[in-house]
Amino acid sequence: MKRFFAGLVLMLFTFSIFAQNKVITVSGRVVESDSKEPAAQATVQLLSLPDSAYAAGIASSNQGWFTLPKVKAGKYVLKVSYIGFQTKIVPVQLTVNVPDKKMGNIELQPDAVMLKEAVITAEAPQVTVKEDTLEYNSAAYRTPEGAMLEELVKKLPGAEIDDDGNVKINGKEVKKIMVDGKEFFGGDVKTGLKNLPVNMIDKLKTYDKKSDLARVTGIDDGEEETVLDLKVKKGMNQGWFGNASVAGGTEDRYGSNLMLNRFVDNNQFSLIGSANNVNDQGFSGGGGPRFRNSNGLTATKMIGANFATQTEKLELGGSARYNYSDRDADSKNYSERFLQDGNSSYSNSNNKNRNKNMNFYADFRLEWKPDTLTNIIFRPNVSYGKSKGYSISESGTFDEDPFNLVADPNKFLNKDVWESSKDPLDRIRVNASNSESASESKSLSANASLQVNRRLNSMGRNITFRGTFGYGDNDSESFSESLTRYFDPEANKNDDERKQYVTSPTNNYDYTAELTYNEPIAKATFLQFRYKFQYRYSESDRSTYSLIPETEKQQDWVWNLGDELPEGYENNKDMSLSKYAQYKYYNHDINAGMNIIREKYRFNFGMSLQPQNTRLDYKKAKIDTVVKRNVFNFAPNVDFRYRFSKVSQLRFTYRGRAGQPSMENLLDITDDSNPLRITKGNPGLKPSFTHSMRLFYNTYNADKQRGMMAHANFNTTQNKITNATKYNQKTGGTITQPENINGYWTAMGMFGFNTALKDKRFTINSFSRASYTNDVSFLYNDDTQVNDKNTSTSLTLAENLNGTFRNDWFEFTINGSINYNFERNKLNPSTNQEPYTFGYGASTNISLPWSMTLSTNITNNSRRGYRDASMNRNELIWNAQIAQNFLKGKAATISFEIYDILRQQSNISRSLSEGMRSVSEYNGINSYCMLRFSYRLNVFGNKEARGNMRQGGFDGGGHRGPRGPQGAAPIRMMRY
Repeated sequence: MKRFFAGLVLMLFTFSIFAQNKVITVSGRVVESDSKEPAAQATVQLLSLPDSAYAAGIASSNQGWFTLPKVKAGKYVLKVSYIGFQTKIVPVQLTVNVPDKKMGNIELQPDAVMLKEAVITAEAPQVTVKEDTLEYNSAAYRTPEGAMLEELVKKLPGAEIDDDGNVKINGKEVKKIMVDGKEFFGGDVKTGLKNLPVNMIDKLKTYDKKSDLARVTGIDDGEEETVLDLKVKKGMNQGWFGNASVAGGTEDRYGSNLMLNRFVDNNQFSLIGSANNVNDQGFSGGGGPRFRNSNGLTATKMIGANFATQTEKLELGGSARYNYSDRDADSKNYSERFLQDGNSSYSNSNNKNRNKNMNFYADFRLEWKPDTLTNIIFRPNVSYGKSKGYSISESGTFDEDPFNLVADPNKFLNKDVWESSKDPLDRIRVNASNSESASESKSLSANASLQVNRRLNSMGRNITFRGTFGYGDNDSESFSESLTRYFDPEANKNDDERKQYVTSPTNNYDYTAELTYNEPIAKATFLQFRYKFQYRYSESDRSTYSLIPETEKQQDWVWNLGDELPEGYENNKDMSLSKYAQYKYYNHDINAGMNIIREKYRFNFGMSLQPQNTRLDYKKAKIDTVVKRNVFNFAPNVDFRYRFSKVSQLRFTYRGRAGQPSMENLLDITDDSNPLRITKGNPGLKPSFTHSMRLFYNTYNADKQRGMMAHANFNTTQNKITNATKYNQKTGGTITQPENINGYWTAMGMFGFNTALKDKRFTINSFSRASYTNDVSFLYNDDTQVNDKNTSTSLTLAENLNGTFRNDWFEFTINGSINYNFERNKLNPSTNQEPYTFGYGASTNISLPWSMTLSTNITNNSRRGYRDASMNRNELIWNAQIAQNFLKGKAATISFEIYDILRQQSNISRSLSEGMRSVSEYNGINSYCMLRFSYRLNVFGNKEARGNMRQGGFDGGGHRGPRGPQGAAPIRMMRY
């Protein structure tokens, strides 16, 4: 009997302990009572009795399902709320003998009072600020069906994407793209932009990511990178999902891509592939008015795989990718060189280039924490590349503007014209040149870094070793033939005909060893010490052979481009155009600093001292020399951050850095391998020193969904290394020599503002920018035989403004921009001008019935104020897309896309420097149509992942009910 009672007591005690543990789950489904459709993102809360204290909560999935976190046994009420419906209260008794409580369907009744208002609002901000992180809500920006990340980034306030795919957000270039905090294909920005579909992205965060060393040790090494970190939609980290598409169009355009992902908790795997010949331009989706250049025609193919996995102690990641590109670019170029006497020299050229490139790249990342005090990071990578190129060039230099004589001077650059008697430009010609070349190259590189950190106590004392190694091997060869003619008899120069074969093998390697130590000297105050040794070695051996036969060597061959190398060509080595260089570099970096951390501010300052030793062995023609250089650099740095609140901060940084001239620039030698572009060295060059200051402020008001951001940058360079150019008016050639000059500085300020109006369906974004550049250079004065200092200034004022209205099925955006430039040239004021560009347009995205979507945008871009009248033009650019979703779960889409419907987009780029302005016009196909079929591989994911992936519409949202407090989309919904 005693044993029985003892056992009973023990059992009751066990049940009592069990009842105190959180072992019971509550699950069910929320549906609308009238339509029986699931209530997506309804708020589900479990409140304990008798005080209604919060016990657990979650938002329902897009199919209405919910499973609450585990709770203890006891009496509760289940509270379910959903915008537009009456809140429902359900009493729940939870006991240990039923660990999985099924609630079944919970039906919600429409709220007659709210429905009477007819309009229901669920809001989410476009941008939020969390200390130094900007977080963009993907669902607040609509993109066309099937759009990739690039189209979403274009819509972000303060974001810019240039023609080469480089991204700037608030003036800072994005260096890496990450997915859920893990590097995607080594962080490669272009790979992420072109291959990550918008419909997988929940939020985008941009922030300055510290280097591995700074993150682990707290020592600021000045190697911060601005990253774009993407958060995958909820539920998509529990299975397979992906996209595949194929498209064909007019003008022989085609495109296809594939992306397959498996995200399970902390494990990621991605497979991507694509092929297209549309320059990867994608559908613009109303990204705002701007001139976009399509510089040539490029066909690309790529395939790659990426993985990342993480456990408590080990984090692994890596990727491998293969890229192939075939670029066919034709260009017409016009330039005006400013001369010291107030006159100008004019040059025109035609270029045809065909380049084929293949590249394989693989990287790996390991971070291991064998115990709580040790951190080890290992990063190797390897790449291999091959390229082939072919080019034809025609150029001419004139002492007057050739546009004054003929409408298109570029039609008269071929030697058949300037060798004939019917040359309309003969009177003003200075020189003319025709050339043709072919080249091949191979390259191999491998790099690795190892970092080991050990914490020595809990107060912040730690020591770190870091080592790196790099190796590179490149081999290239080229064939060329050219003819240059000088037209001024006073130049006293004969035709310069060349046929050459050039080989340029190079190899290099480098390694570093670094030791850092962090010592706490007071509460949240640290002294930081670092020593780094770096060694670099490079060797190049350029050999140039003339393929013009020499009778005295009994050579009777006739060689033209495309022929095999003639027998005995080795005897024609041109020693004046061949050179050998061996470069050895030793650098010691001694750094000391202090880091002060307080609740409201953080202050980091230090100084880096860098003694350097460099040796150059150089051989060219009769020159055989060894040059040694010993210099001492220093680089101060300051970083101050003050946090007013979690959503508002001020940051100031200053960095000073020295820049050394290249060793070959210090040699007193002349390189005339291009007779029209001769370069000389300057043994008297001094190191330059650049001061860089940056001020940043941001704040955010969550209640008003209003954010403000301001930047100010200032840079100035002492002893800036610039090229002093001596122009020969008789030959049209230039002799360039590096010189030191003072007076260069640039300043830039920008202000960003975004807010929702009282009616949250309306949002306004403004981005203002002002910059001023004071550039300096030398112009050679023929009268005084010395260089005169020239100053060229440029003031730019720019404003981008857009406003958007959005509900659950319709979005309409109007946008406008203006960019005004004041350009001044001190020695040649006749070239002063005030060019400006402006644009305005509108875009709309509409969810139509029957799972159909329509998006279109139209923008008028205008240029004014250019001295070249052909630049002052308007371009009305109109794009459109209509898409139809079909199959179960809207998994498939067929879309029809039309680009540049009015055929008005041009491919013109323009640049201005202190001594020259130039304009280039490229070939390109901007106007074409495409029919695209896309399939979302969502059938492999779990239910919530499938719900997120199949969400139609431009933002992946489609036409669906409103979301609860955790939802992402700002929605207006009409119900009756």
